[in-house]
Amino acid sequence: HGDGTMPRPNPVFSGVGRGFAAYLAPPPPDVIRFTVGQPDYLTPEPVVEEAVKALRDGAHAYTRTQGSPSLCSAVASHLEGYGIPAVAEDVVVTPGCKQAVLYALITTLEAGDEVLLLSPAWPSYDGMVQIAGGRPVHVPVRREDYHPDLAAMRAAITPATKAILLNSPNNPTGAVYTREEVKGIVALAVEHDLWIIDDMIYAPLAFTEEGYASPASVPGGAERTVTVGGWSKGWAMTGWRLGWITGPHDLMQAVMTMNTSASTHVPTFLMPAAETALGLTAEVQAMADSFASRRVLFHEGLQRLPGVHAPMPEGAFYALADVTGTGMDDVTFADRALEEARVAVIPGSLMAGGEGLIRMSYATDEASITEGMRRLQAWLEGL
Repeated sequence: HGDGTMPRPNPVFSGVGRGFAAYLAPPPPDVIRFTVGQPDYLTPEPVVEEAVKALRDGAHAYTRTQGSPSLCSAVASHLEGYGIPAVAEDVVVTPGCKQAVLYALITTLEAGDEVLLLSPAWPSYDGMVQIAGGRPVHVPVRREDYHPDLAAMRAAITPATKAILLNSPNNPTGAVYTREEVKGIVALAVEHDLWIIDDMIYAPLAFTEEGYASPASVPGGAERTVTVGGWSKGWAMTGWRLGWITGPHDLMQAVMTMNTSASTHVPTFLMPAAETALGLTAEVQAMADSFASRRVLFHEGLQRLPGVHAPMPEGAFYALADVTGTGMDDVTFADRALEEARVAVIPGSLMAGGEGLIRMSYATDEASITEGMRRLQAWLEGL
């Protein structure tokens, strides 16, 4: 044009937030953190050893895009344990579960398609839907237990609705959806011909008797469910950036094209380690058991806080507490808790539908949980 105007970035990115980033920065050393959503464990030693060995043995070159045949088979049989009819040739190993969710959205959505998110939802979903050209539609969950409100979901469906994005065990609510609820969601999806994108990243950390229920394991669910998950939370491998995605064969062909164009494959030398991880039982169970008992300790502490109410968390390592009874909004509560009680928490209004709530993670040691709760209680009682 010659008028000094400059090319502009895609405007969608100016409307996409960065989630909890501002509240996840490390605080001063005297602060107890109930913020970070990652296990406070090192990756199990056999997994580390396998990666070191693969590096030493020269696993340095390109390999099969979707992941080694043996790793894809291991993922498929792991998923079969949850009643998910997975086949190895339709599994893709991705650079983290986050990228698996993004692949699922890019390969299912067209411009303007709507995606139902159960609100409050992990903030990255909203941004990813927008980046994929879709429109996030936030459907509030039931406030008393954070379980899906099927009537509200039905009411939110329009001719533009294309998919429902599920996460159970849930971040930020700690809810684990029942098999009956999942069946109801599948029935809605069948009736309106919708995709279900099921983020099962916290499946190993489900503490209800029934545990994690996959929509792909429900009649009518498999042919419309894209299952995404990964190693981060259940195996304490957040920094390894390893995830998986599987679903109907024709969709997985699109995902393979996407992955080939986007990342080629995850690091070759991590593939044998990821496979080793799926074979571990004792280590994974020990970590899950520790979170299950901390959850009880954490909830006992929450029940002693005046003006704060939270249902018993059912999975993952989060509690979502309603702080409206304190007379503070969630941002004020989080800011003052940090300043006056020296405890870091995340305000819910960073998520659509999260006003009045705060997210807390109990992925920290029991001494810190006890001391953090003592500080919060003393602070609130002194107000």
